[in-house]
Amino acid sequence: MEDRHVVVVAYDGSELLDIACVTSALDAANRLGGRPRYRVDVAVLGGHPIACDSGLSLRSTASLQRITGPIDTLVISGGLGHEAAADDPVIVAHVRRLAATSRRVASVCTGSTVLAAAGLLDGRRATTHWYFAAEFARRYPAVRVDPAPIFIRDDGVDTAAGVTSALDLTLAFIQEDHGEALANQVARVLVTYRQRPGNQAQVSMFVADDPPDHRLVRAVAAHIAQHVDGDLDVAGLATRFGVSERQLGRLFLEHLGVTPGRYVRKARTEAAAGLLSGTGLPVATIATRCGFGTAEALRQAFTHHYGIAPSRYRQVHRAAG
Repeated sequence: MEDRHVVVVAYDGSELLDIACVTSALDAANRLGGRPRYRVDVAVLGGHPIACDSGLSLRSTASLQRITGPIDTLVISGGLGHEAAADDPVIVAHVRRLAATSRRVASVCTGSTVLAAAGLLDGRRATTHWYFAAEFARRYPAVRVDPAPIFIRDDGVDTAAGVTSALDLTLAFIQEDHGEALANQVARVLVTYRQRPGNQAQVSMFVADDPPDHRLVRAVAAHIAQHVDGDLDVAGLATRFGVSERQLGRLFLEHLGVTPGRYVRKARTEAAAGLLSGTGLPVATIATRCGFGTAEALRQAFTHHYGIAPSRYRQVHRAAG
């Protein structure tokens, strides 16, 4: 039984966690009896050690230009060096070459920039770290950027949001390759969730966003937060603040990385999460107070944003409190 060859592409300025979440999870799957085994290479152009974001040096196991297919899974790591990597025609050419021989192609965090530079995300829905999403969308207009989910799987080309979301995506690979039982065992060994759904939101409501720098965007965002039960359609918001719908959409994408409509839905869902965990109000009442109208509309939005139903969320968070 041949090993599954997994190649993790790294470069100077890679994020160490982007790499380790993948390699450690696959190693755990091997130690727990997963067969065929994963054979993992960390490939760097020239095969030299790299300086990671953290300043630590990481030794590669293979020279990128010496890797040949077929490959089971190709993973591009992210990190602050992603733009330099995406601008390096040699790295991009080797990624494009290896992707053509790979069963699965994936990126973690800003590694999506390298995949996009190689043309591998054109026409696809993809995610990246929320902090870089707006610039990513501006730089690669052919990619349908969705900054919300922790990972997106699109017909053999997968993108993970950033850092620890690499672990979630790798657990999904292990489940696909070896089944739910082994993925659960790996999650227990790594003391992590099994597993956060791919469409769970990247940014928790319990981690406050920095206020947007743009004064008008900040004012609109404050109005939305204070009136989640009101009429917040984009046309009305644009009229209220004296801009066109198109201009409002451009400003939100530039400064918040999402459209106004998505921002409203996020604000309403997070307000509902606060009421679910902090009050005993019926779900239907919470839906009305947060602008959803019906409990079913709230359930659909909540499941998309958090990956679980409102009732389950209430149960978990009230138990945790």
